[in-house]
Amino acid sequence: MRFELKGESKEKNKGKGKNATISEKTSSNKKNNKKKGKKKKRIFLKVVIILILILAIAGAVFAYKVHQNGGGLQGVLKTSLGHDENTVNSLDKLYCLFLGQSENLTDTIMLASYDPKTQEASLLSIPRDTFIGDDESSATAWDKINAVYQTGPENTIKEVRELTGINVQYYLKVDTAALRALVDEIGGVYFEVPIDMKYDAYSQDLHIDVKAGYQLLNGDKAEQVVRFRHNNDGSTYPSEYGGEDLGRMKTQRAFLTALLEQTAQKMDVNMVFDFLDIAEQYVETNLDFDSVKDYVPYLLDFNTNNLKTATLPGEPDYANGVAVYNPDEEKVKETVNELFYGITKQDDENSNTIGENTVNSENIDDEDIASAENLKVEILNGSGSTTKLSEAIGELEASGIEVVQTGNTTKTSTTTIINRNNVKDSEMSKIEDILGTTNTSSGEESKTSDITIILGTDYVM
Repeated sequence: MRFELKGESKEKNKGKGKNATISEKTSSNKKNNKKKGKKKKRIFLKVVIILILILAIAGAVFAYKVHQNGGGLQGVLKTSLGHDENTVNSLDKLYCLFLGQSENLTDTIMLASYDPKTQEASLLSIPRDTFIGDDESSATAWDKINAVYQTGPENTIKEVRELTGINVQYYLKVDTAALRALVDEIGGVYFEVPIDMKYDAYSQDLHIDVKAGYQLLNGDKAEQVVRFRHNNDGSTYPSEYGGEDLGRMKTQRAFLTALLEQTAQKMDVNMVFDFLDIAEQYVETNLDFDSVKDYVPYLLDFNTNNLKTATLPGEPDYANGVAVYNPDEEKVKETVNELFYGITKQDDENSNTIGENTVNSENIDDEDIASAENLKVEILNGSGSTTKLSEAIGELEASGIEVVQTGNTTKTSTTTIINRNNVKDSEMSKIEDILGTTNTSSGEESKTSDITIILGTDYVM
């Protein structure tokens, strides 16, 4: 009995020993898990704190850069794009053709320029009936610039280049629905409507009914105002205002000025995204985002007092029974020089003024001037910028120097003028002053050009 009891006692003690060992292990594991859990929590908290500190520092740096870039929406955009105070100096003057479309027709053709360095902009309205044909005696409706529009905006750009001498590359084709959406997005535009407008075109589903006077226009009324030419009874703008088409273009420019000014006053971040949505729906363009994104912050700072506007000079006429608008070539040249290059007729007569470089006509004799006008110049664009090429062509031709051909070449930092046909020093000096360089050399004789210009990145507009 005792032996058995002792055996049972041993067995029980063995069992208790095992249970005790398991219990101790379990307790130990729990303690270890708790320690590990606490350690993980501490690591997680450290990571969170570090991330918060990084974000706080990054936010502080971003805020400082925004402040350095002028603050507000403009500062945020500049900083987001990686701009600093020197970025604007690297931006070229931007040229673009605006085409207002309604039912595959265009009543609005405007050549626009914007210079972010000077904060100056220009708008040149081109009448839709502008004659672009070769022979007025056989003119048809297809010899008008708005007819060319129906064959593609690129063809319209080509005609505008020939009319103005400006090598514009980009276009924005905007449906009138975009105007309605944009005006409604900013809550309407206050505008002085010049006359009572009452017109109905049932074939176009166009109905215009707006009273004269200063008022808040919604999108629908805004479209009516910019499309108006004449009333149902034939009355139109007073002659001193500009008549039908000229009056409409004057109203369009005035309304666009008011729209720009009032949009800038109300602009915020949310509005930027709304405008992008409108553009995606209603705007067709050959501009890509990389080409224009750097201009956006500076456009927000634009003052409409720096906007110059004009209409392509000319006279309404009839050619072969077709109503046309005949451009006045001499006056077109004067208007383009003044509007886009800041050269007045008096400047052109007294000196050859291009930016900060001037050539006093008193220092060039009549023979030199005549010879300069007969020069044939080719330009090889090594600047990598079509805008710089356009500016160089415009400045040379504004001074009476013919650019007979252009092309592209390897990007180079220095503008070079190559004298191919023993051009006189006085004439070479004139071109040097226009382009702002003294880097010249001699080259092989050429039958097609007297001077070859290799345009470099150092060329300043």
